[in-house]
Amino acid sequence: MISKEGLTHHISAQFNAELEEVRSHLLAMGGLVEKQVNDAVTALIEADSGLAQQVREIDDQINQMERNIDEECLRILARRQPAASDLRLIISISKSVIDLERIGDEATKIARRAILLCEEGEAPRGYVEVRHIGDQVRNMVRDALDAFARFDAELALSVAQYDKIIDREYKTALRELATYMMEDPRSISRVLNIIWVLRSLERIGDHARNISELVIYLVRGTDVRHMGLKRMKAEVEGTVDQISNVPDIADDK
Repeated sequence: MISKEGLTHHISAQFNAELEEVRSHLLAMGGLVEKQVNDAVTALIEADSGLAQQVREIDDQINQMERNIDEECLRILARRQPAASDLRLIISISKSVIDLERIGDEATKIARRAILLCEEGEAPRGYVEVRHIGDQVRNMVRDALDAFARFDAELALSVAQYDKIIDREYKTALRELATYMMEDPRSISRVLNIIWVLRSLERIGDHARNISELVIYLVRGTDVRHMGLKRMKAEVEGTVDQISNVPDIADDK
């Protein structure tokens, strides 16, 4: 198990600086992506097409940050040949930037839908669901990044656990909106846009969970991807031996 204090102390001060720099760049990218998600949801709720356009324009900056961080990681791997926790840090960063870039893509999709709905000029059914799920997903992204910044496996676990709630609320919202479209076929086009927004929010939650799983891998040294939540919790708490005879059911995710 590692901590922030124990991660980046090496004989080479330059190596310490390189690790801290690439980590700070990841967190900076995460902060920008978090703002992108917040602004995209706000643009839709408030019918602000100008803000939605700003979200779309930031996407190129996010993509460039991903490329830059990838190059930093490759340079460190080639020059320093890191091992143990240092290697886990580089691997976790290189994988997390992929999820951050995809969160940015989903925020851009939401912004495009916001512009379409602004042009239609009528607020459709589903804004309550967007606001509610949007707030929860934004919290997941923030907490996943905070967990990475603090090497906090417990906070990362809570993000993974919350993803199950998002999935359940997303399915409930879909059923309600499908019923509404059947009752009022004239609303189909508008409500479909909202359904696509909700789909993007659900995917953002999935990517936040992916980042949280990488934090657990970084801190605990165990790859918890594809594990059920019970097994993941045991890995974080160090009680995995107590559930070794309990099957890890996929539906538990």
